[in-house]
Amino acid sequence: MKDLILSNLPGDFPWQIHWFDTIDSTNDKAKAMAAAGAPHGTVLVASQQTKGRGRMGRSFSSPEGKGVYLSAILRPDCPADKLMHLTCAAGVAMCDAVEAVCGARPGLKWINDLIINGRKLGGILTELSVDPATGNVNYAVIGIGINCSQAAEDFPEEIQDIAISLQSATGKSISTDTLAAAMIHALYRMDKHLLLRQQDIIHSYKKDCVTIGKEVLLHNSNGIRQATALDITPDGGLIVKFSDGSAETVCTGEVSVRGICGYV
Repeated sequence: MKDLILSNLPGDFPWQIHWFDTIDSTNDKAKAMAAAGAPHGTVLVASQQTKGRGRMGRSFSSPEGKGVYLSAILRPDCPADKLMHLTCAAGVAMCDAVEAVCGARPGLKWINDLIINGRKLGGILTELSVDPATGNVNYAVIGIGINCSQAAEDFPEEIQDIAISLQSATGKSISTDTLAAAMIHALYRMDKHLLLRQQDIIHSYKKDCVTIGKEVLLHNSNGIRQATALDITPDGGLIVKFSDGSAETVCTGEVSVRGICGYV
């Protein structure tokens, strides 16, 4: 599979790709490799994850051969507060990758879910290691899972109504090696301007974001509150407005969007 992925990338592609038939979590393995000194541009791709995970500790269904599950190690030379838009940048890159291989561009539900036909196509999990003395980034790991060929019955029962694969959404058969190569190449291009074009990245994210303008439910330590999503801040926060006219910028927690992924 690694050779098939490489065959879909430029011959002089500089990033290192590591293939795993089965792994517990590409993000966990990537963090261990990064801590041990793995270089910038190290990519891990797996056919199956046994303990795939997303934001807030949720599991991510990763059946063998049915999707692309990968993590990339980046070592940007910057303080952590200059990478607040990293998940947004990765989201736009994945929309580019999916569109390149099948012609259909997914949307992005704030902050990290890829959405197509109102269902979840995939997700992104970014994790940073920061030097406590300087505040600079030691490394960043971007983990991504995209459903490629699952039928509804391939998903766990509890998410069958909210998850979808590219094949089900588009009617096209997309090979995982082609999709993986497109995802890796999109991340490579993203990395080139990650710290130089933050404004452009957020502008693109806003165009892809399906949350803006929608009624949302905010799930956080304060409970569940209803609001309207207004905009995205320059560092990727979500600006919401409540019924009393007050506004707030949301940076953490879960946001459910009416009409998407089961919220009706």
